Amino acid sequence: MTDGGAAGPVRPVAADPGPVVSAAERAAMARARLMGEQVLGSTSPNPAVGAVVLDAGGRVVGEAGTAPPGGPHAEVRALAQAGERARGGTAVVTLEPCAHTGRTGPCADALLAAGVARVVVAVPEPTALAVGGAERLRAAGVDVVLGVEQQEAEHGALAGWLTGVREHRPFVLWKVAATLDGRVAAADGTSRWVTGPVARAEVHRLRAGCDAVLVGSGTALTDDPQLTVRDTDGVPAARQPLRVVLDRRGRLPATARVLDGTAPTHVSRAADPAELLAELFALDVRRVMLEGGPTLAAAFLRARLVDEAELHLAPQLLGAGLPLVGELGISTMSGALQWQVVAVDRLGPDTRFRLRPGRHTDGPRDPQEGD
Repeated sequence: MTDGGAAGPVRPVAADPGPVVSAAERAAMARARLMGEQVLGSTSPNPAVGAVVLDAGGRVVGEAGTAPPGGPHAEVRALAQAGERARGGTAVVTLEPCAHTGRTGPCADALLAAGVARVVVAVPEPTALAVGGAERLRAAGVDVVLGVEQQEAEHGALAGWLTGVREHRPFVLWKVAATLDGRVAAADGTSRWVTGPVARAEVHRLRAGCDAVLVGSGTALTDDPQLTVRDTDGVPAARQPLRVVLDRRGRLPATARVLDGTAPTHVSRAADPAELLAELFALDVRRVMLEGGPTLAAAFLRARLVDEAELHLAPQLLGAGLPLVGELGISTMSGALQWQVVAVDRLGPDTRFRLRPGRHTDGPRDPQEGD
């Protein structure tokens, strides 16, 4: 505004449209995120990356997710599918191609050898070890675009690995099934089945995408769960996550099904959730599914160590019974833990809520509660 003059019309500030990419590249990024999701649970401690290769005309000629540790990364697998069709084309990747040599060679060098002209990336490399792929590609004349659908990718298959990088602990997914009035078991202790077969099948899909499944000794004693991944016919999956029981008091009997040898098992005496997660991180666990009862869930919630929740609500009322979460030490509405609803959908007769923690409050934080 000039001295003594009137203000001109207020012009709205245009929203940042983000990196400029084609419709084909955006579709490829959505597909790449799906490729990453399909290999969740099999890549740790490496990230579950997805990659799609487009030829010079924008057609998909290769797509893949990262192989298990020691195997090729997503870009290399997708390039192998594409062959010579990758030359002059575009690689669309959920994580910036690495520039270092580990168990495998640098993905940036593989892209250069394939002759791609453009690389579109969702999440820039956050580690000092592997950073530099974008710079190496650009120095060789490749057009590199960073930050395409970055938030979606960070909340997707890369979430567990990114939590490990940033917080040096596994990502925690809390899964709970309850009635409409928030009961996970009836007054007599029965809990099978709160939800229907569609929701139960989804639980197995979620387990398959995790490195570990966690319960407390109370759940292990009451329900005697096997905690394995099975298909709709009850056949065990080829790859099983680590079964973890937090058993500080040594109550788990040798006859417990989690000790049946059908999958690896880790019994922990950790004093609190943070100590337990440190143990699991050292075992290369990057994504944990918390399936314990209300006491263990409350311990993780009080410690602010739940990164995402999946709540399955059944259209039933009990009026009494075990609540879905135990004591949180909150006495006023202003202290309530806030959650953001990410998605709501149906699982047969049941309803699924996907949630992420909202703002932190000044409520109590007690990492010592558990088991």
